[in-house]
Amino acid sequence: MQKIYKAVFIFLGSVTSIFAQVETDSSKVIQFSGVVVTVDEYGEMAPLPYTTVAIQDTDRGTYAEVDGFFSIVAEVGDTIVFSRVGFETIKHGISDTLDSNYYSWYQIMSRDNVLLPEAVIYPWPSRDHYKIEFLALDVSNELRQRAKENLAREVLERMQHAVPADGTEAFALTMEKRVEEFKYSGQYKPQNIFNVAAWAQFVQAWKRGDFKRKKDKKK
Repeated sequence: MQKIYKAVFIFLGSVTSIFAQVETDSSKVIQFSGVVVTVDEYGEMAPLPYTTVAIQDTDRGTYAEVDGFFSIVAEVGDTIVFSRVGFETIKHGISDTLDSNYYSWYQIMSRDNVLLPEAVIYPWPSRDHYKIEFLALDVSNELRQRAKENLAREVLERMQHAVPADGTEAFALTMEKRVEEFKYSGQYKPQNIFNVAAWAQFVQAWKRGDFKRKKDKKK
């Protein structure tokens, strides 16, 4: 009887271990750290700063620093996208066969040779000719309505969240955050809850009725 209990206990332990392993592997987190480089004009490898390193179809990402170094965390099944203006976009899928949680990455970016048609800009002969041509422009109601829809606040906000930040924008946001941290380094950041001027503005706004609903204001 003891042997039977022992066998059942080992079997249940094995099943639990298998399910735990499957659950862990499905949500496995892997950190990739490395350098983004490219071939310079002398044919040698050089770091490629401000390259965007993002997880496809998510808002998670980072950028390569001045020396090309980057570090990003991804899960099994994710796709890491390396992109930069003037270079070919590269995508790498994270396979479930990786057995470590830390990997070093050396990514080489190739220049994207795109031949654009030549654009020749000629000045107007005179200001009078410009006025004539400007007034003759065909701006129909359809074009005006389309421009209005494309510049709507909701559309611009949706595009802001959908379009990933490029390297320059990500660098600027990161530096702004670091400057804010260094500004109050070694001390507590000021809180408006203790700001007398802020409380005075709040009381004045309350007296003016700025916080009332529109229905209440109409009454």
